[in-house]
Amino acid sequence: MKNRLLLLTSLVFVLGLAGCAGTSETASMVKAAPVASTPAARFQQVLAAAKAARKKAASVDGEWRDIGKILKKAEGAAKKGDYEKAIKLAEYARFQGDMGYQQAISQKGIGNPDYFY
Repeated sequence: MKNRLLLLTSLVFVLGLAGCAGTSETASMVKAAPVASTPAARFQQVLAAAKAARKKAASVDGEWRDIGKILKKAEGAAKKGDYEKAIKLAEYARFQGDMGYQQAISQKGIGNPDYFY
């Protein structure tokens, strides 16, 4: 019984280390964009990323319904000078674009169940 417990504990530890080793390697491969010095410039960076994510999602017919509305709200908030709100909205739009793309790719070629035909 003690041998099983020791084996199980060792296995969990080794798998945990393997998982941590993989994340640090992946994180080092991702290059972050330089952070803008002003809120307006930061908003422009985030807005550009959101529009690119929207375009990428649309290229595989994965654009989510509200992304356009969110981008308009973000641009409106930026015009009013509320860059904190504008950045949050643009980041949310970027999230929707990224998730829409991933959803469309993951469901590509699945089709409908046979009982529909």
